[in-house]
Amino acid sequence: MFILPLALMIYAFIDCLNTSEEDTKHLPKIAWVFIILLFWVVGSIGWLFAGKVRHSAAGGAGLSSWQPGGRRQQWVAPDDNPDFLKSLKDDKAAERAAAEEEERGRREGGTGPDDKTPPTS
Repeated sequence: MFILPLALMIYAFIDCLNTSEEDTKHLPKIAWVFIILLFWVVGSIGWLFAGKVRHSAAGGAGLSSWQPGGRRQQWVAPDDNPDFLKSLKDDKAAERAAAEEEERGRREGGTGPDDKTPPTS
């Protein structure tokens, strides 16, 4: 009879301390802390049902997928992400441009990094 209300009070107290001030409802956070500590059962149940803004985890997504504006961010696999694919294309284009520049330098008589002959002076 004593352990269950104590466990409920400890859970509600820790949950209240970990909740941001913006997510508390009806009363300031410090008031909820005092209510939970002074009125074990009633304060804890009050906190669980009326003290905190609860987000529903639709589709099994955790609260970390919620953005501040209330919108959910959608996770996209790298092979379906257009920004990631564009960055790969940009990287390949830069590598190709550097290789073409090196080849052009070799054709025009300059020495490239792979040339084994020393430059004449």
